[in-house]
Amino acid sequence: MKQTIFLLTFLLSIHLSAQNTYVFLGSYNRDAAAEAIQVYQLDTLKGELTKITSAKNIINPSYLTVSPNGKYVYACTDTKTPNGGSVSSFEFNSQQKSLTFINKQSSGGENPVYVSVHKNGKWLVNGNYTEGSVSVHPILENGLIDSVAQNFQYMDGSVHKERQSRSHVHSAVFSPQFDYLFLPDLGADKIRCYQFDETQKQPLTEAKIPFIKTDPEAGPRHFTFHPNQKFGYCIEEMSGTISVYQYENGTLKKIQRINTHPDKITTGFESSDIHISPDGKFLYATNRGKENNIAIFSIDENGLLTNIGYQSTFGKHPRIFAIDESGNFLIATNVTTGNIVVFRRNTKTGLLKKTGKQIKMENVSCVQIRKI
Repeated sequence: MKQTIFLLTFLLSIHLSAQNTYVFLGSYNRDAAAEAIQVYQLDTLKGELTKITSAKNIINPSYLTVSPNGKYVYACTDTKTPNGGSVSSFEFNSQQKSLTFINKQSSGGENPVYVSVHKNGKWLVNGNYTEGSVSVHPILENGLIDSVAQNFQYMDGSVHKERQSRSHVHSAVFSPQFDYLFLPDLGADKIRCYQFDETQKQPLTEAKIPFIKTDPEAGPRHFTFHPNQKFGYCIEEMSGTISVYQYENGTLKKIQRINTHPDKITTGFESSDIHISPDGKFLYATNRGKENNIAIFSIDENGLLTNIGYQSTFGKHPRIFAIDESGNFLIATNVTTGNIVVFRRNTKTGLLKKTGKQIKMENVSCVQIRKI
């Protein structure tokens, strides 16, 4: 009898554990009446998604992030809106299965495309693409976003006359210790760097090395750090490449540059997002344009990449993807075809296999996964 009760308790705990991982999806909805943000539960046994709630009355939440405590969702809103741009806050209640709007503030520039939250949950940083700027906002109690505390704008461009006539900040990524902030700037072919002092009312100060130059016409877009904190990886949209850097105390030193695509593809690059598996053994990068796939790389002990294959995303324009914290699942979003695909990740080989049933969300723009 005791063994039966123990087994039932064990199976119940596994079932409940499989149900507390949540998937947050944003979209270019362009219609306040549409469900601009949708939240699903991810069954981490079957790889299936079940919708639990949504939020309306907001426009174009192009990028989302979840607070460290899992209680709040922050979004770039009014993206791709002329003379607009905001960051918005929502309260997520996993017990009540609700997502409730809290407030929004100006993003400090047109077309916000990336938002990050400091590990202490008290600072929000967003990057504005069109005007090439970064803004810092205090986060007050109960997830409320305060007005801009700092804003830096950049005017310098690079060699491509059409796409790089001025700065285009495409992401804002904290260092592993959250004491530096890195800003890949597609328009200027730079990765900008600031020190971040969480104790100050204006936490950003220019780093000793305020930026590093990428290759001309690289178009640095997104950036991620290795779990061992020794290496950084930047995906370069315009050149379809990844640059690998040694990292230490706010400084980056390039050690490798590798294509995200087969050598036979020589034009039309639209590389987009980049993430590393929790075990640090594999890196994944999405290609839009002609390819619509995920490039898969192994990572050696020196941080260097080797391509081991490609996986179709079963849709068009895979802008953002995410890996769950167990490392067992990767979820890709295809903007043009409006479909979200769950892949089971082979933790030994790094390869991906589509699982579960695809779901649809018109103009889906991003995804975040969080166990709460």
